[in-house]
Amino acid sequence: MGSDFEQLLSTLDLQRIDENTFTGSHPGKTPIRTFGGQLIAQSLVAGSRTVTTDLPPAALTVTFINGGDPKADIEYHVVNLRDERRFANRRVDAMQDGNLLASAMVSYLSGGRGLEHGVDAPEVAEPETLPAVGELLRGYEKTVPGFVNALRPIEWRYTNDPPWVLRKKGDRLPYNRVWMKADGTMPDDPVLHTAAMVYSSDTTVLDSILTTHGLSWGFDRIFAVTVNHSVWFHRQVDFNDWVLYSTTSPVAADSRGLGTGHFFDRDGALIATVVQEGIVKYFPNKGADRA
Repeated sequence: MGSDFEQLLSTLDLQRIDENTFTGSHPGKTPIRTFGGQLIAQSLVAGSRTVTTDLPPAALTVTFINGGDPKADIEYHVVNLRDERRFANRRVDAMQDGNLLASAMVSYLSGGRGLEHGVDAPEVAEPETLPAVGELLRGYEKTVPGFVNALRPIEWRYTNDPPWVLRKKGDRLPYNRVWMKADGTMPDDPVLHTAAMVYSSDTTVLDSILTTHGLSWGFDRIFAVTVNHSVWFHRQVDFNDWVLYSTTSPVAADSRGLGTGHFFDRDGALIATVVQEGIVKYFPNKGADRA
């Protein structure tokens, strides 16, 4: 199957069935259900391969409907909604065995020069000075086996303690900040660079819901599933270089939590904005004193 990075590139290399239909495979390592980041990234690639003009993606919104079976391929059906000189719109439906797994709306726009501003990137340590995520998982193999055994095509460098370390220390944190980049050399294709970032955007965005309450995957009885995921693209990403993914959770209510995030390049420019909503249920152990 190749390295984890090669498996990611293979999943992004969709097979074209006809003008508006594509097939996507799964990597060798996969959770019980298809990883949401894979669905998002493959949907973006499918939609982008049908845009014949040189228009970059501007926004992507995915609604998750059914879980996917990692043992079967996924068909991506693209609906061409609009094509103009500076604008394009696509709907991408991810189907498996007649079931709709997810539906994505993708807009493409070339706006040209205009006003520019953006939020400031947080001050954090440089990625080269921080430990790889594998080091942070040592000693937690039995606590978070899903993370230990997961596909890792992306290099992660946490600038703060990850949730499982925070939980063991008894600490809380209202944000999470992680440097990310491809664990290999990306092809010279901006669609794939963006797709790899989109894949990564589903990895830590809900963590701040838990760390705000001093909880962690593995330690606590938590059920979480993504409902919808949106990304706004501000600048083209170079995923061969480090980008900082800074996330927080503005609200959790009615067993739903919202995670928001920003991708910054190493110069501090805002690359993309992410918003994800998930169903997050916490089942305290008997006698637990946590909220």
